[in-house]
Amino acid sequence: MQANLDFFPIPISDGLSWAFGSVVICFGWFVCRLLRTVSRRIASYFLVVGLAWLGMLWGLAQTPFFAQLDAKPPRFLVVLVPPMAFVTSLFLTRQGRYFLDQLPLKPLTWLHTFRVAVEVSLWYLFLEHQIPQMMTFEGYNWDILAGITAPLLVWYLQRGTLSRWVVLAWNLVALGLLVNIVGMALLSAPLPFQQLNFAQPNVGVFKSTFIWLPGFVVPVVFWAHLVAIRRIYATGN
Repeated sequence: MQANLDFFPIPISDGLSWAFGSVVICFGWFVCRLLRTVSRRIASYFLVVGLAWLGMLWGLAQTPFFAQLDAKPPRFLVVLVPPMAFVTSLFLTRQGRYFLDQLPLKPLTWLHTFRVAVEVSLWYLFLEHQIPQMMTFEGYNWDILAGITAPLLVWYLQRGTLSRWVVLAWNLVALGLLVNIVGMALLSAPLPFQQLNFAQPNVGVFKSTFIWLPGFVVPVVFWAHLVAIRRIYATGN
């Protein structure tokens, strides 16, 4: 089946692009502050490399680079592979694991509140016919629940009345919600492996600041869950 690409050439509105870009910048600032609690040097490195990475992705999104949907291998891998490879490397090295084990759990949990703003942005992206309804909270994307419940989890963590196994369960469920939307997004994209939503494919994440969602926000959220799960399961902290 051929994907309907009528809205692929149509740009996302400036207001939505700027709004989502602001969310991502605030998200990155929060992550930088989180890293700074452990190491100023690493936080500075993250800031410089992160801004360069976001700038490169945004620049590529302004060109026809991602428009060649039949390229093999898919050019979208440029967005996904580097950040996920970096996240993986942190868990494979002794220094990386030592650094991760020092990160405080409460800020790691607060980070997930940004998922509410992300999901609202996706809903507006759907209204502009850039993604299918399935990828919003009106469809089968319930990732917003992780963002809504994160402050409640932090409140219980501050009181010290919550079992670490409850925190572990929350992270596993929230990670499952993330995997769910990522799977839908990939299978709805007009790429050679598309399986869903041919009438309204996922074309929004190829454009403007929304390229930062798969290239930055998703890997960081994935990383935050893995760090929390490692800490709770391995050390009981």
